[in-house]
Amino acid sequence: MTLTKRDIVIRISEETGLAQQQVFDVVQKTLDQISEALAKGDKVELRNFGVFEIKVRKARVGRNPNRPETDVPIPARPTVKFKSGKEMRLEVLKLPAVAA
Repeated sequence: MTLTKRDIVIRISEETGLAQQQVFDVVQKTLDQISEALAKGDKVELRNFGVFEIKVRKARVGRNPNRPETDVPIPARPTVKFKSGKEMRLEVLKLPAVAA
């Protein structure tokens, strides 16, 4: 099952009694602020939830599976890393292990 932004808005609206548009605006502004902070290279720390930060992936050489004799240079690039907080990690550990 996938939880979408729309699902979050509906659930919060039902729990709080606020209009869905109000909840949507707050959720969207929150996500916008997180994105803006990361775009500036800042770390975003949400206590008991987790930490978002920018990490730079090293340059490396890749292979094209259709033409394995050809090396493809992959440049270094920034990417977003998420590390879950303690409470989230403990909740996830309660899930049963399922083979993929």
